[in-house]
Amino acid sequence: MLPPLSPDDLATLIAEAAVAARRLHRKLVLPAADIDDLRQDLLIDLICRLPGFDSRRGSIGAFANIVLRNQSSRIAIQHHRQRRAQGGTVLSLDAPIAGGTEPLGCLLAEADGLAAWHGQNLSAAEDADLRHDLARVLGDLPEDARTLCAALGTCAIAEIVGRTGTSRSALYRHIAQLRLDLAMRGFGAPWDGSRAA
Repeated sequence: MLPPLSPDDLATLIAEAAVAARRLHRKLVLPAADIDDLRQDLLIDLICRLPGFDSRRGSIGAFANIVLRNQSSRIAIQHHRQRRAQGGTVLSLDAPIAGGTEPLGCLLAEADGLAAWHGQNLSAAEDADLRHDLARVLGDLPEDARTLCAALGTCAIAEIVGRTGTSRSALYRHIAQLRLDLAMRGFGAPWDGSRAA
């Protein structure tokens, strides 16, 4: 059951959620249109956690601050995972390009394809070339290295160790050797991490 809230308490919760939303909005570098969604998500989570509030342990503002910081961290982690899964920064078609006033959706041509609309940085031709290069390099590798590549693409390290009986340190040595083999064949990852091997 929710504790009784005074109008002042409710105003404190709304103000704390607005501050947390602005902070998270700046941290994640999101379009301006997303700030209201962030504020609502944070406020809903805060309201759901109100039964855990104990006025003997502190003020409602302090409780809200702790809950909002924790939820902001969870949202930021989820957002960063999404960005990594999509290959980088998520572009909004409604957001103007830096220094301009026209939104991105007006600047992209239909011929740019679906990849451009989703903010991917590879064209279809570059993607095909990359796949061809990868197939060539994998074909040049010894059978055990190809097997390791396939396992690394589908399994976690712990699962590979459990399945093969190889020690973790030996597996990491094999991975280091695999990276060297890939680099020798012209398919290594630069140190800046912009291209995965």
